[in-house]
Amino acid sequence: MFTGIVRDRGVVRSVNRRGGEAVLAIRTGLDLREVSIGDSIAVDGVCLTVTAKGEGEFSADCSVETLSRSTLGDLRPGDRVNLETALRLTDFLGGHLVLGHVDAVGVVAEKTRSASSIVLGFSVPGDLDRYIVEKGSVTVDGISLTVNRCERGRFWVNMIPHTAQATTLGEKKVGDGVNIETDIIAKYVEKLLTYGTDRGQKINLNFLAEHGFLR
Repeated sequence: MFTGIVRDRGVVRSVNRRGGEAVLAIRTGLDLREVSIGDSIAVDGVCLTVTAKGEGEFSADCSVETLSRSTLGDLRPGDRVNLETALRLTDFLGGHLVLGHVDAVGVVAEKTRSASSIVLGFSVPGDLDRYIVEKGSVTVDGISLTVNRCERGRFWVNMIPHTAQATTLGEKKVGDGVNIETDIIAKYVEKLLTYGTDRGQKINLNFLAEHGFLR
Protein backbone atom coordinates (compact mmCIF):
# COMPACT_ATOMS: atom_id res chain seq x y z
CA MET A 1 0.00 0.00 0.00
CA PHE A 2 1.12 3.56 -0.76
CA THR A 3 0.16 7.17 -0.03
CA GLY A 4 0.53 8.87 -3.40
CA ILE A 5 3.46 10.98 -2.18
CA VAL A 6 6.22 10.57 -4.78
CA ARG A 7 9.67 10.01 -3.26
CA ASP A 8 11.81 10.11 -6.40
CA ARG A 9 11.74 10.53 -10.15
CA GLY A 10 13.49 7.49 -11.53
CA VAL A 11 14.82 6.94 -15.03
CA VAL A 12 14.09 3.86 -17.11
CA ARG A 13 17.42 2.24 -17.98
CA SER A 14 16.07 -0.65 -20.04
CA VAL A 15 12.88 -2.40 -21.11
CA ASN A 16 13.38 -6.09 -21.81
CA ARG A 17 10.29 -7.44 -23.56
CA ARG A 18 9.41 -11.11 -23.29
CA GLY A 19 6.39 -11.90 -25.40
CA GLY A 20 3.53 -9.96 -23.87
CA GLU A 21 5.47 -9.27 -20.68
CA ALA A 22 8.42 -7.04 -19.85
CA VAL A 23 11.19 -6.48 -17.31
CA LEU A 24 11.88 -2.87 -16.33
CA ALA A 25 15.25 -1.71 -15.01
CA ILE A 26 15.02 1.68 -13.31
CA ARG A 27 17.72 3.97 -11.94
CA THR A 28 16.77 5.77 -8.75
CA GLY A 29 18.01 7.95 -5.95
CA LEU A 30 15.94 6.01 -3.41
CA ASP A 31 17.84 4.33 -0.59
CA LEU A 32 17.56 0.75 -1.79
CA ARG A 33 19.32 -0.57 1.30
CA GLU A 34 15.89 -0.51 2.94
CA VAL A 35 14.31 -2.37 0.02
CA SER A 36 14.46 -6.17 -0.19
CA ILE A 37 13.83 -8.50 -3.09
CA GLY A 38 10.08 -9.11 -3.11
CA ASP A 39 9.21 -5.67 -1.74
CA SER A 40 6.84 -3.37 -3.59
CA ILE A 41 7.63 -0.08 -5.31
CA ALA A 42 5.02 2.02 -7.11
CA VAL A 43 6.18 3.01 -10.60
CA ASP A 44 3.96 5.74 -12.06
CA GLY A 45 1.29 4.49 -9.68
CA VAL A 46 1.65 0.80 -10.55
CA CYS A 47 2.59 -1.55 -7.71
CA LEU A 48 5.54 -3.64 -8.90
CA THR A 49 7.59 -6.28 -7.11
CA VAL A 50 11.35 -5.76 -6.91
CA THR A 51 12.99 -8.81 -8.48
CA ALA A 52 16.61 -7.58 -8.53
CA LYS A 53 18.56 -4.57 -7.30
CA GLY A 54 22.00 -3.06 -7.51
CA GLU A 55 23.68 0.23 -6.72
CA GLY A 56 21.05 2.88 -7.44
CA GLU A 57 18.96 0.57 -9.61
CA PHE A 58 16.22 -2.05 -9.35
CA SER A 59 14.33 -4.33 -11.73
CA ALA A 60 10.68 -5.41 -11.76
CA ASP A 61 8.55 -7.72 -13.87
CA CYS A 62 5.45 -6.41 -15.67
CA SER A 63 2.72 -8.91 -16.54
CA VAL A 64 0.41 -8.79 -19.55
CA GLU A 65 -2.35 -7.45 -17.28
CA THR A 66 -0.12 -4.66 -15.95
CA LEU A 67 0.98 -3.59 -19.42
CA SER A 68 -2.56 -3.65 -20.80
CA ARG A 69 -4.07 -1.63 -17.94
CA SER A 70 -1.39 1.04 -17.55
CA THR A 71 1.05 3.25 -19.43
CA LEU A 72 4.05 1.09 -18.47
CA GLY A 73 3.85 -0.68 -21.82
CA ASP A 74 4.75 2.61 -23.52
CA LEU A 75 7.91 3.24 -21.48
CA ARG A 76 11.23 3.59 -23.29
CA PRO A 77 14.80 3.90 -21.99
CA GLY A 78 15.39 7.44 -20.73
CA ASP A 79 11.76 8.03 -19.68
CA ARG A 80 11.26 9.44 -16.19
CA VAL A 81 8.85 7.74 -13.77
CA ASN A 82 7.38 8.57 -10.36
CA LEU A 83 8.54 6.24 -7.59
CA GLU A 84 7.25 5.53 -4.10
CA THR A 85 8.28 2.76 -1.72
CA ALA A 86 5.61 0.85 0.17
CA LEU A 87 3.94 2.40 3.21
CA ARG A 88 4.98 1.26 6.67
CA LEU A 89 2.47 1.19 9.51
CA THR A 90 4.57 3.80 11.36
CA ASP A 91 4.75 6.21 8.40
CA PHE A 92 2.76 9.41 8.02
CA LEU A 93 -0.20 9.10 5.65
CA GLY A 94 0.50 12.31 3.77
CA GLY A 95 -1.75 11.61 0.79
CA HIS A 96 -4.48 8.96 0.84
CA LEU A 97 -4.67 5.16 0.76
CA VAL A 98 -3.31 4.05 -2.62
CA LEU A 99 -3.13 0.39 -3.61
CA GLY A 100 -1.06 0.76 -6.76
CA HIS A 101 -3.75 -1.08 -8.74
CA VAL A 102 -4.45 1.09 -11.76
CA ASP A 103 -8.07 1.21 -12.93
CA ALA A 104 -7.48 2.58 -16.40
CA VAL A 105 -5.40 4.90 -18.55
CA GLY A 106 -6.75 8.43 -18.67
CA VAL A 107 -5.71 11.26 -21.00
CA VAL A 108 -4.55 14.82 -20.29
CA ALA A 109 -7.39 16.77 -21.90
CA GLU A 110 -6.59 20.31 -20.69
CA LYS A 111 -3.63 22.16 -19.23
CA THR A 112 -3.99 25.80 -18.20
CA ARG A 113 -2.10 28.10 -15.84
CA SER A 114 -3.75 29.67 -12.79
CA ALA A 115 -1.40 32.07 -10.98
CA SER A 116 1.63 29.95 -10.00
CA SER A 117 -0.26 26.68 -10.32
CA ILE A 118 -1.42 24.60 -13.27
CA VAL A 119 -4.94 23.25 -13.70
CA LEU A 120 -5.07 19.87 -15.41
CA GLY A 121 -8.17 18.26 -16.84
CA PHE A 122 -8.22 14.50 -17.40
CA SER A 123 -10.63 12.42 -19.41
CA VAL A 124 -11.37 8.92 -18.10
CA PRO A 125 -12.87 5.97 -19.98
CA GLY A 126 -16.20 4.24 -19.42
CA ASP A 127 -18.07 4.95 -16.21
CA LEU A 128 -14.95 5.27 -14.06
CA ASP A 129 -16.02 8.81 -13.19
CA ARG A 130 -18.65 7.45 -10.80
CA TYR A 131 -15.84 6.85 -8.30
CA ILE A 132 -14.50 10.41 -8.60
CA VAL A 133 -16.08 13.15 -6.49
CA GLU A 134 -15.43 16.84 -5.98
CA LYS A 135 -12.87 17.41 -3.18
CA GLY A 136 -12.22 13.68 -3.06
CA SER A 137 -8.88 12.00 -3.74
CA VAL A 138 -7.61 10.46 -6.96
CA THR A 139 -4.24 9.04 -7.97
CA VAL A 140 -2.67 10.15 -11.25
CA ASP A 141 0.62 8.47 -12.21
CA GLY A 142 1.13 7.62 -8.56
CA ILE A 143 0.43 11.15 -7.28
CA SER A 144 -2.27 11.77 -4.68
CA LEU A 145 -4.35 14.71 -5.89
CA THR A 146 -7.50 16.50 -4.79
CA VAL A 147 -10.32 16.72 -7.32
CA ASN A 148 -11.33 20.34 -7.95
CA ARG A 149 -14.45 19.45 -9.91
CA CYS A 150 -15.74 16.66 -12.06
CA GLU A 151 -18.32 15.91 -14.70
CA ARG A 152 -19.24 13.01 -16.92
CA GLY A 153 -16.01 11.48 -18.22
CA ARG A 154 -13.70 14.23 -16.95
CA PHE A 155 -12.20 15.72 -13.79
CA TRP A 156 -9.84 18.60 -12.93
CA VAL A 157 -7.03 19.01 -10.40
CA ASN A 158 -4.77 21.85 -9.31
CA MET A 159 -1.02 21.18 -9.54
CA ILE A 160 1.11 23.37 -7.29
CA PRO A 161 4.71 24.25 -8.31
CA HIS A 162 6.19 21.70 -5.90
CA THR A 163 4.23 18.85 -7.49
CA ALA A 164 5.27 20.00 -10.96
CA GLN A 165 8.94 19.97 -9.93
CA ALA A 166 8.96 16.82 -7.80
CA THR A 167 7.01 14.57 -10.19
CA THR A 168 6.68 13.92 -13.90
CA LEU A 169 3.21 15.49 -14.02
CA GLY A 170 4.63 18.90 -14.86
CA GLU A 171 6.12 17.43 -18.05
CA LYS A 172 2.81 16.00 -19.30
CA LYS A 173 1.26 17.46 -22.43
CA VAL A 174 -2.30 17.47 -23.72
CA GLY A 175 -2.95 14.06 -25.25
CA ASP A 176 -0.53 12.17 -22.99
CA GLY A 177 -1.77 9.07 -21.19
CA VAL A 178 -1.73 8.79 -17.39
CA ASN A 179 -2.45 6.00 -14.91
CA ILE A 180 -5.65 6.56 -12.94
CA GLU A 181 -6.51 4.89 -9.64
CA THR A 182 -9.75 5.95 -7.99
CA ASP A 183 -10.48 5.84 -4.26
CA ILE A 184 -10.87 2.20 -3.16
CA ILE A 185 -13.48 3.15 -0.54
CA ALA A 186 -16.00 4.12 -3.24
CA LYS A 187 -15.71 0.68 -4.85
CA TYR A 188 -16.38 -1.16 -1.60
CA VAL A 189 -19.38 1.04 -0.82
CA GLU A 190 -20.82 0.43 -4.28
CA LYS A 191 -20.44 -3.34 -3.98
CA LEU A 192 -21.99 -3.42 -0.51
CA LEU A 193 -24.96 -1.37 -1.70
CA THR A 194 -25.59 -3.66 -4.67
CA TYR A 195 -24.68 -6.98 -3.03
CA GLY A 196 -27.50 -9.51 -3.15
CA THR A 197 -29.71 -7.55 -5.57
CA ASP A 198 -29.83 -10.63 -7.81
CA ARG A 199 -31.54 -12.44 -4.91
CA GLY A 200 -33.95 -9.65 -4.16
CA GLN A 201 -31.82 -8.32 -1.31
CA LYS A 202 -30.69 -4.73 -0.97
CA ILE A 203 -28.96 -2.67 1.69
CA ASN A 204 -31.49 -0.02 2.69
CA LEU A 205 -32.99 1.30 5.93
CA ASN A 206 -35.17 -1.80 6.33
CA PHE A 207 -32.19 -4.11 5.85
CA LEU A 208 -30.09 -2.16 8.38
CA ALA A 209 -32.91 -2.16 10.94
CA GLU A 210 -33.55 -5.87 10.46
CA HIS A 211 -29.91 -6.69 11.15
CA GLY A 212 -29.60 -4.48 14.20
CA PHE A 213 -27.77 -1.50 12.74
CA LEU A 214 -30.65 0.91 13.44
CA ARG A 215 -32.74 1.37 16.58
